[in-house]
Amino acid sequence: MASTALTGSESLSPARGPRLDGAVHPAGRWAFLALMIGGLGYAGISIASDTAMVGEQMATGVFLFLGLALVIALGFEFVNGFHDTANAVATVIYTNSMSPVVAVVWSGVWNFAGVMFSSGAVAYSIITLLPVDLILHIGSAAGFAMIFALLIAAVLWNLATWYVGIPNSSSHALIGSILGVGLANQLINGASGTAGVEWGQAEKVLSGLLMAPVLGFIGALLLLYTMKKLIRDPKLYREPATDAPPPKGIRALLIFTCTAVSFAHGGNDGQKGMGLIMLILIGCAPTAYALNRTVPDSATPAFVQTANAAVSAFAAHGTAPANLAAARTTVTRALQTKRVATPAVFGGLAAISNDLGQRIGGYGALSKVPAAATPNLRNDMYLVLDTTKLMLANDTAKATLTAPETAALKAYSGQLQQGTRFIPLWVKITVALAMGLGTMVGWKRIVVTVGERIGKTHLTYGMGASAELTAAAMILIAERLGLPVSTTQILTSGVAGAAVANGAGLQRRTMFHMALAWLLTLPAAMLLSGGLYWVLLAVVRAAGI
Repeated sequence: MASTALTGSESLSPARGPRLDGAVHPAGRWAFLALMIGGLGYAGISIASDTAMVGEQMATGVFLFLGLALVIALGFEFVNGFHDTANAVATVIYTNSMSPVVAVVWSGVWNFAGVMFSSGAVAYSIITLLPVDLILHIGSAAGFAMIFALLIAAVLWNLATWYVGIPNSSSHALIGSILGVGLANQLINGASGTAGVEWGQAEKVLSGLLMAPVLGFIGALLLLYTMKKLIRDPKLYREPATDAPPPKGIRALLIFTCTAVSFAHGGNDGQKGMGLIMLILIGCAPTAYALNRTVPDSATPAFVQTANAAVSAFAAHGTAPANLAAARTTVTRALQTKRVATPAVFGGLAAISNDLGQRIGGYGALSKVPAAATPNLRNDMYLVLDTTKLMLANDTAKATLTAPETAALKAYSGQLQQGTRFIPLWVKITVALAMGLGTMVGWKRIVVTVGERIGKTHLTYGMGASAELTAAAMILIAERLGLPVSTTQILTSGVAGAAVANGAGLQRRTMFHMALAWLLTLPAAMLLSGGLYWVLLAVVRAAGI
């Protein structure tokens, strides 16, 4: 069994846990390697095909740079797989419901499925945490420094906590890295008024992360109490017999809960890597990826119609800007400061939206937008979309708009979102592969902590089922709401809640280490990413890039 830093008198004897050192058949290793190489090759072929289709020629240096960025982004999802998904398999392994090898392969398959069926809402929820000016100029040296800094910081923190066997949140690490880059960007460029952290979105995301462990603990505790009242089979609440599988019904329940958590984890956590990969693609190959060129030509009249209706709604409450450049400056500043309920902002949105309707109508479709016009068009669409969403959530602005005008702006936002916020199928597949394969590697350290070192007694069937049912339900709900949450925090808190409900105490040493890791993750990831961003930005500026 893999050793970890979490040892001491409170730990259970290793003999009580299942054997985690079963040999893997050589064919399994070759299949793993083939899938990894095949996934990277598929990504490269897809990029070459997409850029060739729109006539975008990528220099060799840019292509290699893009490849490196994608490898790091996929590496984050790979680490996420073995760091977070170990939580899902711990219960079936420690209740002898599945053998370790079968459990991790099964979980990897359902992680893959979860990514493939994800909505994409969480991906763009993460992206909107980033500074506005860096998103608008993602292809700049500062934009690439931002992406590399936050990815490397998140991976380093995940690996550090995995090494000592602490079930830490990959979501927490990534969000901390994003916040660190945003703060560093504001400190470095404060005099020029560039944006830092998007605090409104950060508050929404962080509130979900903070509440998740509490809800996981309470939910699993109440669920196990309820199970004890309704299902009085004592086998559910006793330590499983050594090496003996559970009764068929209980075994089916535990396999179902493992499947549900794995699927939910893939659907939520997989999107974080997707969003970052889309930023990388937009920066390196804007012609192919800045706009959703798969939107059919037949959708153009509807876009123009909704744009014209939005122009009328904006213009009714706005003052006309001096020119289009002034309109962009006004709207950009409004998005940065969150002050959108002014006549100048309404007028700026009307001017940009009028120009968007005319340009896209003139091209005939997003697929026909010329390469030279793509970045500016995408930036205008991004500006209008996010400012309009902010306006629709602003009480002062909502009071200004009539019901028909509000409906027109919502329809317009939907059209803009369809044109700019998309995830190609190949991105989903490669992320799904990275996470699925990561699930099958390095899982032992976290499994030991979850299975042996949270409660003072061995994990029972009821404890495992209640913790995983709670986690799966919460993660699936969060994915539908577009909220990034932590599988690790929800499930480990659920195990703790179930241990309390089952009359078992909690191992204080483990809980202390876990709480310390959760508290340190945000500041540590922020310091790492902020420092890396400062160093990388200094390097590219010194090189004159």
